Amino acid sequence: MKTSNEIREAFLQFFEEQRHERVASAPLPQKDNPTLLFTNAGMNQFANVFLGLDNRPYSRAGTSQKCMRVSGKHNDLTNVGPSPRHHTFFEMLGNFSFGDYFKKEAIEYAWTFLTEVIGLDKQRLWVSIYQDDDEAFELWQKHVPAERILRFDEKENFWEMGDVGPCGPCSEIHYYTGDLAEQKAEGVNRDDEYLEIWNLVFMQYEKDAEGNMTPLPRPSIDTGMGLERITFALQGGESNYDTDLFQPTMQRIQALLEDSEAEREEHEVGYRVIADHVRAATFLIADGVRPGAEGADYVLRMIIRRAARFGRDIGFSEPFMAKVARVYIDQMSPAYPELRQQAENIKYTLTQEEERFASTLDKALIYFERLANRLHEEGETEISGEDAFNLYATHGLPLEITQDLAEQTDLTVDEAGYKAAREEHAQRSGSGAFKAYETEATVYSTLFNDLVAEGKLGTEGVKQEQYGAPRLESEIIGLLRDGERQDVVKQGQKVEIITAVTPFYVESGGQVSDIGTITVPATGAQVRIEAVHKPLPNLIIHSGELLQGDVKLGSKAILRVDDERRANVRRHHTATHILHEELRRHLGKHVAQAGSLVAPDRLRFDFTHDKRVTDEELAAIEDAVNQAIADNFPVTIKLMGQKEAIGQGAMALFGEKYGDIVRTVKIGQSQDAPYSFELCGGLHVTETNDIQLFQFTGESAVSTGVRRVEAVTGQMARQFLTERLNLLNRVAQVLAVPVQEIEKRLETILADNKTLQKEIDQLKKASLLNEADELLNQVQEVAGVNLLTAVVENADADGLRSMLDKYRDKIKSGVGVLGTANNGRPIVIAMVTDDLVERGLHAGNLVREVAKLMGGGGGGRPNLAQAGGKDVNRLPEAITAVADLVQQQLNR
Repeated sequence: MKTSNEIREAFLQFFEEQRHERVASAPLPQKDNPTLLFTNAGMNQFANVFLGLDNRPYSRAGTSQKCMRVSGKHNDLTNVGPSPRHHTFFEMLGNFSFGDYFKKEAIEYAWTFLTEVIGLDKQRLWVSIYQDDDEAFELWQKHVPAERILRFDEKENFWEMGDVGPCGPCSEIHYYTGDLAEQKAEGVNRDDEYLEIWNLVFMQYEKDAEGNMTPLPRPSIDTGMGLERITFALQGGESNYDTDLFQPTMQRIQALLEDSEAEREEHEVGYRVIADHVRAATFLIADGVRPGAEGADYVLRMIIRRAARFGRDIGFSEPFMAKVARVYIDQMSPAYPELRQQAENIKYTLTQEEERFASTLDKALIYFERLANRLHEEGETEISGEDAFNLYATHGLPLEITQDLAEQTDLTVDEAGYKAAREEHAQRSGSGAFKAYETEATVYSTLFNDLVAEGKLGTEGVKQEQYGAPRLESEIIGLLRDGERQDVVKQGQKVEIITAVTPFYVESGGQVSDIGTITVPATGAQVRIEAVHKPLPNLIIHSGELLQGDVKLGSKAILRVDDERRANVRRHHTATHILHEELRRHLGKHVAQAGSLVAPDRLRFDFTHDKRVTDEELAAIEDAVNQAIADNFPVTIKLMGQKEAIGQGAMALFGEKYGDIVRTVKIGQSQDAPYSFELCGGLHVTETNDIQLFQFTGESAVSTGVRRVEAVTGQMARQFLTERLNLLNRVAQVLAVPVQEIEKRLETILADNKTLQKEIDQLKKASLLNEADELLNQVQEVAGVNLLTAVVENADADGLRSMLDKYRDKIKSGVGVLGTANNGRPIVIAMVTDDLVERGLHAGNLVREVAKLMGGGGGGRPNLAQAGGKDVNRLPEAITAVADLVQQQLNR
């Protein structure tokens, strides 16, 4: 019996033997398609190839693709655990043809692999095809009896990439898991015993906006086979969780809990949820996702917290997921090396999120229990959207967990109301869990296709020479102004220019784009290039302003990069690699890059870490970076196969999409253990001494568990230090002491100021208390009650309270309401003695009404309360109204 690792490898090897390029899995976070959070199919990374917008050096590919399908719908996520085959994360095995082979070969490859390579029983295989696909019917009859080839309509057997674009019929292979004697055609696509294991998509049409389908000139193949399902078909059992994809994990959970077999069986759903969710979380973290409040980050937080909640239910009282994740790291790293590279970060992030949730879970569950009890008492059966959102926003309980808990207590959740409450909150705060995306205008794809059709570009697109000389000549093959193609652009106008070749670096991996000029020698035209971007994989746009002359389509042009600016970018970029290494050495191997900015004047580096980097740590890291600069390590750039580079220990920024051939940056000479070794497409110095100097300029928090450091290098670092030294000298002159005595002098001044402030406060308090004595002459009587009201100058809230305390001690029974203006805002404090509280007077209610007159609000206890307002000019009027308000309270 083959293991899951052996099945995956057998698939990839088989297709390599059929001349397919083995292509590494794309990251889970989906960056190419803004309508998706995650890669959810093997073809995602080839979408632009199928659309003709990307060109690869191969026409056949085989992959094992990491996928996530989490819709967030109640019936979707709560199936994970009870369902035998429903998962959040899964692996999709796929073979692809980009205009190479078609139906005949795809069918033969699939049949050969299933029946000969892994040995599935032919008698258990059924095939479904599109109802009009006679060609597929004929081809399948070479392998399968006609009665086991079933026709279905477009709902089951026709595939479309979208409303428009490539589409075509598909053929699904089904595996029967029941008693052979009971097989029947009616069970396919209906009964659970007929397991769909492989879908072969025959992309042979182009669909337009009107629904018309035109045959593609080069039909293609896209297939997908779930590793979980094919492993189940081979290994058997009751569910996918009985296979070796999950059994080692389930055994690890059992060992951690010290459960008996009976206890494990009793808690089967919890075991499954943890096994599934920890696997998904492990891969998401390895691909650069962090627990958070939006998009992919929200999904990660939600599945970790859902697993933690089930863990609590089945007996875990301490963080456990890092120990469970270790099983997946050990088992799946040979296929996915990023798991081993990110092992410490995975364990760190899981534990951190578990601990954070554990601190709030008990309170959240208490709140939920109270809410559920109240609803049951009131005869209600649904948790309102507002209450559900409050459970998340206030208590950290994701909607999906609330839905789980609701189901256990015979309640439902108003999901539409939850979404409305979430959107209202997003509008108020300017954020949201799932932000809307804008799609790129179709003008660029139309332009690209036209340039290819006109022979001005090959399908590989604009050629980049960004690592070479900062100057080259090329032809202007495209001009755009305000989204429209132009033959000529006039002086003073904004323009977008496309050339056949470019030396400009396009922003990527945190490094900003180059700027520079494009000139046309024949006419003297000059364009200042202010930005460069890549709206399509193979199209580069130079944006800028035409400073002089006219630019015509077809002109020969000289492209020049601002090389001095680029040199500063190089320094900052190589410095980020050194910084990354030293952060890991000083803070721990859990540190992983979470974002960066490499600019000519500064660098910014975000990384995973759950606490502030102390001044002492920053100083040590800064010294170490400067030592690496002084050591003058060579910086070596080399192109390698992605798998080879990762295998040799190159660090990748997982979550980024890398090609089959990757660019590596090695700092240091040692082959076995270089100082730093990373995948990187950016610009770098040739040796570290070119960086000259490194200086931190800031450290701050970005989000929970992510810190940010900012720094400068080279001339910017020297300038920064010079400015600081000049500032010290100016401060020394003001204090009239040498620079080395500034700190001591400031300590003396601050101590003196503290003493003086105490004296001022005491004098101020004494003055206010004296004023309180004088105010006793202003006490009036309202319905037999002593009432003191006044606007006091130069006071604060504490001062007003002290005055009211003295007033209460003097008169024993009465009401006092005092107001003051503090920093331009009115403050009012009310006091009511206890005997008058019994008569119905209430300081909180009184001060609330006073505050309304100033456009504010407040409240407090019956005997003492405070309020504020917005309009300080209405303070005297509000204080004057107190007498009437007291009268009203007494008359109730």
